[in-house]
Amino acid sequence: MESLTSPVDVEDRAAEDAPPIDGVILRFAGARYAVEMASVAEVVPVPVLTRVPGGPAWLSGVVNWRGRVLPVVDLRPLVGAALSPLPTSARLVVVAEGDIEVGVVADMVPGLLRCDLRDLEPIPGTIATGIAPLVRGIVDVEGPVALLATDAVLRLREQLPAARRAAG
Repeated sequence: MESLTSPVDVEDRAAEDAPPIDGVILRFAGARYAVEMASVAEVVPVPVLTRVPGGPAWLSGVVNWRGRVLPVVDLRPLVGAALSPLPTSARLVVVAEGDIEVGVVADMVPGLLRCDLRDLEPIPGTIATGIAPLVRGIVDVEGPVALLATDAVLRLREQLPAARRAAG
């Protein structure tokens, strides 16, 4: 007996049944990125950072967040942008999964994202190679928005020396 449902039909239905993607839009280095709302613990003005000597360019430092040491990353070096003083509109987006947390610096947080999973397009070849491993895909919401892969952003900590990882 011939199947009435092809594998493509099943995939299409799964994408249609998938919940929409809700996220927080971050702007840095002249582009828009988003972090899924389920991974965002808080969005606050950027507090005073304590620098970490000898860290990679993307490690801005650490802050005291709710009584814990929170590593803070600035993704601008990963897209090839020069580090410059943050504007007054800058925000710290605290991203968390389980007990792993990191603060992501943004020049501003202009709004929220809502799109369907089926609208997620592959990463274009023109994206900066430093940020490409951190991006799940691109959606077009009044212009391109790169959806950050939260787990990949949190795995940046694996690039730190073991003593620094333990502190964050």
